[in-house]
Amino acid sequence: MVLSELNWDHHIPFPKLPQYQSRAAVCLAALLCFMNSYDGEFVFDDSEAIINNKDLKPETPLNNIWRNDFWGSNLSSNTSHKSYRPLTVLTFRLNYFLAGGLHPVGFHVINIALHSAISVLMIDVFAVLIGGLAYDGNGRRLNQAPKASSLAALLFAVHPVHTESVAGVVGRADLLCALFFQLSFLTYCRAFQRGNAKEDRFSMAWIVISLVLCAVAMLCKEQGITVLGVNAAFDILMICNVNVFELSQRLLGRQKMMDVTEVFRRGLLIRMALLTFGGSFLVYARWRIMGTGPPAFTEVDNPASFAENVFLRTVNYNYYYSLNAWLLLCPWWLCFDWSMGCVPLIKSVCDWRMVPLLLLWSGLIGLASQALLSQDGHRRRTLALGLVLLVVPFLPACNLFFRVGFVIAERVLYLSCAGYCLILTYALGRSCCLWRPHKTLLHAALLGLLCVNASRCALRSHQWRSEQSLFTSALSVCPLNAKVHYNVGKNLADRGNQSAAIQYYREAVRLNPKYVHAMNNLGNILKERNELVEAEELLSKAVHIQPDFAAAWMNLGIVQNSLQKFADAEQSYWNAIKFRRKYPDCYYNLGRLYADLNRHLDALNAWRNATMLKPEHSLAWNNMVILLDNTGNLPQAEAIGREALGLLPDDHTIMFSLANVLGKLQKYTESEGFFLNALKINPNSASCHGNLAVLYHRWGKLNMAKKHYEMSLKLDPNAPGTKENYSMLRRKLEQQQRKTTV
Repeated sequence: MVLSELNWDHHIPFPKLPQYQSRAAVCLAALLCFMNSYDGEFVFDDSEAIINNKDLKPETPLNNIWRNDFWGSNLSSNTSHKSYRPLTVLTFRLNYFLAGGLHPVGFHVINIALHSAISVLMIDVFAVLIGGLAYDGNGRRLNQAPKASSLAALLFAVHPVHTESVAGVVGRADLLCALFFQLSFLTYCRAFQRGNAKEDRFSMAWIVISLVLCAVAMLCKEQGITVLGVNAAFDILMICNVNVFELSQRLLGRQKMMDVTEVFRRGLLIRMALLTFGGSFLVYARWRIMGTGPPAFTEVDNPASFAENVFLRTVNYNYYYSLNAWLLLCPWWLCFDWSMGCVPLIKSVCDWRMVPLLLLWSGLIGLASQALLSQDGHRRRTLALGLVLLVVPFLPACNLFFRVGFVIAERVLYLSCAGYCLILTYALGRSCCLWRPHKTLLHAALLGLLCVNASRCALRSHQWRSEQSLFTSALSVCPLNAKVHYNVGKNLADRGNQSAAIQYYREAVRLNPKYVHAMNNLGNILKERNELVEAEELLSKAVHIQPDFAAAWMNLGIVQNSLQKFADAEQSYWNAIKFRRKYPDCYYNLGRLYADLNRHLDALNAWRNATMLKPEHSLAWNNMVILLDNTGNLPQAEAIGREALGLLPDDHTIMFSLANVLGKLQKYTESEGFFLNALKINPNSASCHGNLAVLYHRWGKLNMAKKHYEMSLKLDPNAPGTKENYSMLRRKLEQQQRKTTV
């Protein structure tokens, strides 16, 4: 069928461009908005999903990605987030392989390219949703709304709410999901390539392919299943041209049933049955994959879901919806995290925040009434499909079907933004039709909107380049968010600014007195600054609030050990191991405690456990060698040292310790070799030069001993024992010189 172009498309304040030019313009806009994030760092959630995710590394079996969640944890674990996105992880792994490691540039470039491709493909999606399906004589789909579809795609490309998905590497899941969402929808449209509204013909093969692409979208992110709802709505409203309001009236009044039968005759029931069966199968498969059931979230993740009654939960959920709508309308206040007090709960109907909630539903009801009751069939379909594209992709994040682990997440609006852009474009077109005398003003407003959004994208993507700028930018948006202060403090601590970090950690604990991770990190800094009493208080409080917090138990043990509360420290270490059985660092610290108590056998066993759990635990290996050396067990110390170097051949600290042992065993040549190898790796080690000098001193190579004593004193003039040894050597050399002279 060939339709005339839509009348209101002529009035869209956008130039009519050839197809390739409009695609190029949208692609260029998407690139320009986000290109300054291409050389950014791994930030925020990237550390867990990328840096610490073993599934990205080539040595990890490839089939692990099908058993683990998005963050690399086994899906059967009770601590798993249950986010099953193996195809997204596979693209991360490919990035890692091609770049030869964790180089963020390649990850960011792929994200920017994906967003550009999705924005361009939105032209085809909007063309179908606005203008319907029309084909030329060669079976090629025609764009009946070239200006409207291009403008809507451009608005989508430059919307700032996309920044988290594009500039944050973990946003790859949203991008891939959106791409296959689009392909599934466009493939569903192809099922009607040879048919029209009056023919009972469609391609079953294309519908099956659409279902397969939906499954692929789900394997990128769970939100992908919502394309089935969009496909169903498109089929009912556009393919079968059903007036939902009129149809419901006829069904209820049992009038003119022949028209209803005609709709069903076109194969709608068969197609709906296919979509329902396919969707049910995918949901069932996804549920089975989760294994132990849905993930468990805490009150700080989603406080509204823990509200005391249904009314308060409903009110707060709807307030969250209004905030999401505001982010689409005015994406100026953007934040990487909206939890932990960023959005205080509404606890009374007198709260002024009830106003935006009412405004939201007034707007939605107004749009829905136009989508159902308008006499203009095109307006009815366009607004209905716009609402479907706005609402349906958001359903998994709305808390209606299951509790989600966030308050607001800008990334979940990636697809819903397309529905908003479609409705906005329609509103602009209608406004230009109705307010022709003010057309210039509308053009200027549209240009201003595009420029403001583009500049906001550039600014926001620049903030996502580093954790420092990202976390700091959130302080003005969510000053009550304890997690924001925690992340700013953590970033400062990582950069060595402990004094400033302490202030932000204290503020995080003040805002959320049960924030155990902030207490743990603050306690660690206080421990390093030797403020042990306050550190013990904070860590004790953390484990009291969360008794299974293994890291806090271990850190509490370290502090108690420093305070010489040895029995308490030992118990804290064992508590940590109780809650995290594979905890090599805790075994290492337990070994240090036993060494301080002269419980040498227990210390060796603890360090051996650490190396069994983590074979590359250099400190545990080294301490075993040193302890055996100090207790006179030189052959065993040699054996442990050689075993350690077999696993860590470039570890200069183990080389140094083993060289000392070999020197005492009078294996001077081997000892010299290990000392020299250690100095190749760490040439500025005063202790290594000093001990090598001692070896030469014993060996009788006095000139070489003199050389390394001098190098050791040059690097560290206060090196213990080196001055005395050097003085002894000089006296010996002077005596030899006098004897030679006589």
